Amino acid sequence: MAAYFEYLREVFTRFMRDMGQFFYRAFVTPWTDVPNNLTHYFNTLDAHKGGFGFWGWFFWILFLILLIALIGGIIFSIFLFVRKYVRFVKKELDKEELRHQIERLNYELYQAVQEKDKILNLKVGYMGLKPDGMDSETQDTLNEISSRFPKLVHVDSIYRGVNLDIVPRDSLSLEELVNAFRNFAASQLKLYYREDVIRQLFAGMATSKLIILEGISGTGKTSLAYALGKFFNNDSSIIPVQPSWKDRSELIGYYNEFTKKFNETEFLKVLYAATYRKDLNVIVLDEMNLARIEYYFAEFLSIMEMRDVNDWLIDLIPAPQASDPVNIKEGKLMIPQNVMFFGTANNDDSTFTISDKVYDRAISIFFDDKGRAFDAPLQDPMTIPYSQLRFLFDEAVGQYPVSQNAYEKFEQLDNFVIKKFKLAFGNRILKQLETFIPVYVGCGGKEVDGFDFIFTNKILKKFESLNVSFLKDELKELNIQLDKLYGRGNFKMAHAFIDNLLKNN
Repeated sequence: MAAYFEYLREVFTRFMRDMGQFFYRAFVTPWTDVPNNLTHYFNTLDAHKGGFGFWGWFFWILFLILLIALIGGIIFSIFLFVRKYVRFVKKELDKEELRHQIERLNYELYQAVQEKDKILNLKVGYMGLKPDGMDSETQDTLNEISSRFPKLVHVDSIYRGVNLDIVPRDSLSLEELVNAFRNFAASQLKLYYREDVIRQLFAGMATSKLIILEGISGTGKTSLAYALGKFFNNDSSIIPVQPSWKDRSELIGYYNEFTKKFNETEFLKVLYAATYRKDLNVIVLDEMNLARIEYYFAEFLSIMEMRDVNDWLIDLIPAPQASDPVNIKEGKLMIPQNVMFFGTANNDDSTFTISDKVYDRAISIFFDDKGRAFDAPLQDPMTIPYSQLRFLFDEAVGQYPVSQNAYEKFEQLDNFVIKKFKLAFGNRILKQLETFIPVYVGCGGKEVDGFDFIFTNKILKKFESLNVSFLKDELKELNIQLDKLYGRGNFKMAHAFIDNLLKNN
């Protein structure tokens, strides 16, 4: 046993001595040679300085200055690195501390909400009220507080027991409705739109749930959607799009795990309110291309492609509760058919380019000038059920079907575009034609003008992504082909678009 302790003493002693020598060599030994090195430098200088002369001393001083600057630069760089590292570590610590504070505040907020609920319950009990004998206003307040969707539950309380039935108007035609809206905008709001623009608007609403109003600023894009709400006695809801929007949570909100509440957006509230109403509801996404539409609006674009409207469901929350809003079933909200989404878009450097995916699913109306004033008879707003508007659309589809001759001409145009530009119309566009053209005709327009609109906005718009400089001859041939198929004086929008491409390239 004594031998073991002797072994342990020798090992420990040797280990401590080796550690001491290691640190000595690492931190002390490198500096022991400094005096000898300096002496060597001075001796070398003494041995040679006698023959330096003027220029020799000049370059020696210059060399000395550069050497001192080099050493100073190295020391300064080390200092900057250490300071930056210290600041980085401090910043990370501050972020971590801030994160902890946010978590603590969220928890305190949740606790405060719980305390508020308890106090309200005590107040209700003190007043001698019970759920069965409680007045409706107090019951609604309790429902809003206890629900994960307080704003939507508030909408439930607003519409509960309200008769929202709307009597359809007798003998109302689609053309009369279009003229009435144009006259209303001019006489009541001093907003002036061409007849073809209003026809495009109503035909677009019959064809797609998303209408894009684009063009230069100040041409009345937002005003058109605003006027539509005023005309139907149900104000349009304008939702400003923010550049930071990247997913659907920016649009409809999200469930907060700390507060145990759903952060409801104004968009979600308006969409939910439309489930109660029987008239047309217009939701405007103002400056919608400030963010990428296919990011935050992607789910809606996909859902509205489904043929069965019963599948137009948005998942809000996985586990439903009894206190959830009435029209949220199994944690899902169905997009009501009486909703139209309008998006305004400026074409400038501050916005994103709208992708073909969005254009293909929407109807785009371009504004290139202000409407010219005209004398319009005084027109009052109308209150009609959305079902009547939908009936007028369906009636026009049945009454003014696209002629076979028109389809054949369009097919020839399709083949020409495929051959010359390697672009095809696609089944979605052909499907949209079946609705847009008849409704456009029902609004008082010409079939050929409807085809002109679809061709320009669905096909020619894609030419902007092509290298037009190498396609000038083909574009001139396209102009000739349009005149050959539809006659001179027709397809004015398409001719103007092509001429503009040729002029700018």
